[in-house]
Amino acid sequence: MIARRIWRSYRLLRQFSSSSVRAPSFRVPEYHSQSLASPASRPFLVQSLTLMKWCGGSRSWFSNEAMAIDSNAGLIDVPLAQTGEGIAECELLKWFVKEGDSVEEFQPLCEVQSDKATIEITSRFKGKVALISHSPGDIIKVGETLVRLAVEDAQDALLVTSECLVTSEGSGNVEPNGSKQKIDSLVGALSTPAVRDLAKDLGIDINVIIGSGKDGRVLKEDVLRFSDQKGIVTDSVSSVNNPVIGGGAVSTITSDFEDKIVPLRGFNRAMVKSMTMATKVPHFHFVEEINCDALVELKHFFKENNTDSTIKHTFLPTLIKSLSMALSKYPSVNSCFNEDSVEIILKGSHNIGVAMATEHGLVVPNIKNVQSLSLLEITKELSRLQHLATNNKLSPEDVTGGTITLSNIGAIGGKFGSPLLNLPEVAIIALGRIEKVPKFSKDGTVYPASIMMVNIAADHRVLDGATVARFCCQWKEYIEKPELLMLQMR
Repeated sequence: MIARRIWRSYRLLRQFSSSSVRAPSFRVPEYHSQSLASPASRPFLVQSLTLMKWCGGSRSWFSNEAMAIDSNAGLIDVPLAQTGEGIAECELLKWFVKEGDSVEEFQPLCEVQSDKATIEITSRFKGKVALISHSPGDIIKVGETLVRLAVEDAQDALLVTSECLVTSEGSGNVEPNGSKQKIDSLVGALSTPAVRDLAKDLGIDINVIIGSGKDGRVLKEDVLRFSDQKGIVTDSVSSVNNPVIGGGAVSTITSDFEDKIVPLRGFNRAMVKSMTMATKVPHFHFVEEINCDALVELKHFFKENNTDSTIKHTFLPTLIKSLSMALSKYPSVNSCFNEDSVEIILKGSHNIGVAMATEHGLVVPNIKNVQSLSLLEITKELSRLQHLATNNKLSPEDVTGGTITLSNIGAIGGKFGSPLLNLPEVAIIALGRIEKVPKFSKDGTVYPASIMMVNIAADHRVLDGATVARFCCQWKEYIEKPELLMLQMR
């Protein structure tokens, strides 16, 4: 029985391999962005399928033309979708699945990072991971294939023409042995992206290698063993993985001083773009010192009367709220510039960004609608954003829509900084550290004061020096006299 089926399949495949017979054509469904409701109109890409059968325990390739093994099974490419406005590429951070894994609908597949946020990519289909196309650290363009899934009921994915059906019926089809076997026949060799890259570098088709790992997974040793059998030189590959220093005269210490190329990824890559654009904008800076004695006392009072152990009181929430009060009197500082139409857009919301240095790079989440928040609400929201930034879990909403930025460089060290604009905002403020310095009163006596230096960088196309100076004086008054701030708070 088995021999007869193999012979019938062989006769069928010879027809497609013959030069006088063309492979059956397939019609790929068109992409309709609005047709997501019905399963029959799901958008995806369908690549060429390769028919593969097991014969005597070894894989044999019968055809590399586009063929449908069964109308109810097929491969679906899952591309990188548009993760946000203006996002053209993302960095792949990690995979949640591996080749051969079964996936459910809406199951997370991988995590990517754009210029603005970290996002999980989920599956729209239930099936099995056939091929992982990229490794962590790769930069992937929007629309490129992330992973290939083998799914059941792929009539939506691949429409076989009537010519193919007639030919298949006349020649005798391979009988299906259940949905799991149909999917497995499309999966191909199981292996990690690193092993696939090794096979590619050696010019070896990984699908012809018999894997010795679990579930037939092809390991690195399998690839190297296969290359030795075929007489492929692997010295260059082996030397990379196992470097050997010949002779005792060469010191191993010298390897520590070699140059290293470090690609910029994620937020660091975004900083290159944003800062390059910022240097094209005419800046000017306004520097002022602010007496923070009252601010220090206010913080001390909040800490002594704090009943919630999860809340940590700092100087920043009061600085943020007082900044919002000053912006209400000088709305042009809370604006953005439309270069195409030469217009200024005065922002109604005070979405104040706070620059945060993390191990993943510099990120600027913003607190929305500060003008409507209390000091306690600002404190809680700031704590939430700091926690998400530390764990690289900020959402696109957290890092977009800012109207002005604070850079608290004093938390690390330094009296003041000279910041560059966070476009399209027209102002950014660098805060120095608060330190005790001697000051002179009007009668000439010396007294200690807690002084903080601030440096305001402004877009000179929108703001002039007088406007920024008046704005800073107003903000300074609210900080030095918190009672005025409480008096006018809503």
